[in-house]
Amino acid sequence: MYAWIWRKLPFGFWGKLTGSLGLLAATTALLWYVVFPWATPLLPFDDVQVGTGTEQQGPAGNDSDVTVPGDPDHEAPDEIPYSTESNQPHPSEGLPGD
Repeated sequence: MYAWIWRKLPFGFWGKLTGSLGLLAATTALLWYVVFPWATPLLPFDDVQVGTGTEQQGPAGNDSDVTVPGDPDHEAPDEIPYSTESNQPHPSEGLPGD
């Protein structure tokens, strides 16, 4: 197909090269401004579904793995074992010779 297009373009080598670059630019512009905007709503890239976490089902519809707020078997620990402020430990903790 590309050889057929190359043979059908007029003028010499430089004219064919310019014509093929023009065809490439026109095809890219057509895809970028017409085809892709038309197809974007049809693609699932932005189909993100975030829920509260209480509607999840366990394997094969088993509700035993569902976290229910207020359930003492599934409560979170009272204290987080890591710093939520930074990744660095406090400077006075863990000094050599302590």
